[in-house]
Amino acid sequence: MATVELTFSALPAHVRTARLVATAIARRTGVEESLLDEVRLAVGEACSRAVEAHRAHCPGEPIRIELKDDSGRFEVTVSDQAPSDEIKQEQPLDLGMLSDSFMSGFGIAVIAGLADDVEVLPSPKGMRIRMSWPAARNGHVPTQA
Repeated sequence: MATVELTFSALPAHVRTARLVATAIARRTGVEESLLDEVRLAVGEACSRAVEAHRAHCPGEPIRIELKDDSGRFEVTVSDQAPSDEIKQEQPLDLGMLSDSFMSGFGIAVIAGLADDVEVLPSPKGMRIRMSWPAARNGHVPTQA
């Protein structure tokens, strides 16, 4: 299992770089070409949400992205450090139970529609959004003969 970690400051211009890196790594891990736009858009949405939260609450703190090739899955986790007074402990959110305003405000509905699997983990110290897509086990997409 290979892991790439990337941190960047809370500037909108860095979202594009994060999307490009995620797409390049997804391609190398064997994510099908038809899913690469979904990877790019979902990572961009998660990073944009994190940048917005950091700019409002902790502009000096970096945003962290972890990209993994894990047994036939390409997994991306975007973590922010924007505090939340409403959340007392980290607990996965049930995406089906979120209010429409919450989902539209944070773009989580978009991410859930683009990624094969999504987990949102809010905590008092920030939020983690984990997304994954199917990938080739050996990092190579089978060629059509």
